[in-house]
Amino acid sequence: MTWLHAIIWPFLRFGAMLIAAPVFGSSNVSVRIRVFLALALTALVAPLLPALPDVSILSATGVLLALQQIVIGVAMGFFLQLVFAAAVLMGQVVGMSMGLGFAMAIDPQNGTQVPVLSQFFTIVTTLVFLALNGHVLLIGLLVDSFAVYPVGANIWSADALYNIVLWASRTFAVALVMSLPVMMAVLLVNLCLGVITRTAPQLNIFAIGFPITIFVGLILMMFAMPVFNELLVAMFDEALQVLSVIGSSQVP
Repeated sequence: MTWLHAIIWPFLRFGAMLIAAPVFGSSNVSVRIRVFLALALTALVAPLLPALPDVSILSATGVLLALQQIVIGVAMGFFLQLVFAAAVLMGQVVGMSMGLGFAMAIDPQNGTQVPVLSQFFTIVTTLVFLALNGHVLLIGLLVDSFAVYPVGANIWSADALYNIVLWASRTFAVALVMSLPVMMAVLLVNLCLGVITRTAPQLNIFAIGFPITIFVGLILMMFAMPVFNELLVAMFDEALQVLSVIGSSQVP
């Protein structure tokens, strides 16, 4: 039981993070792989952790400690998951304005149906996340969390939770900012098509309108991709910095 208590707490925290974190929490990653990764990380990190409380997992205190580890792991993984939510939202907004809202596909990250553009932006966001070694930095922050949030200590304060809420609102704002150029260009195209239809009613607006809006939207997306990549890098850096600040602010 002593050996079990030394690994159960970090295993629960790592396992919860792997469920909620980007890439690791994808529906394409099987549960067996997540359990194996959680066990491997626990085996590597457990000898380096501070003294853990010798509390039975079957007791009431043990259940509360287990829930605490799960909350910390899920919160840290969900924090970065919001960046992917911004990419999905951007794809939905741009797809609806371009007329591609009806083109649906399975999102490999969440396993749900999203517009094709959302799937494209999710794949790009995943590649940027891996290129920045975001998965390694996230694991490092989770390891450091055992010093900041020891097992049995009070978890995040109201200020830390408020920072998470502010970060969630910022992700939606950034998604709208990234999609705004394409939306404005498509709006201007629709206005021009409306004027043309008004002056020449015999034209079939549905036959020429959809190809033009889709073509213009794709061209603008091609030119906007470098800016999109820079915004993604900035968002991931900011997310990791906010996580570090939230953790360091709790150090006694």
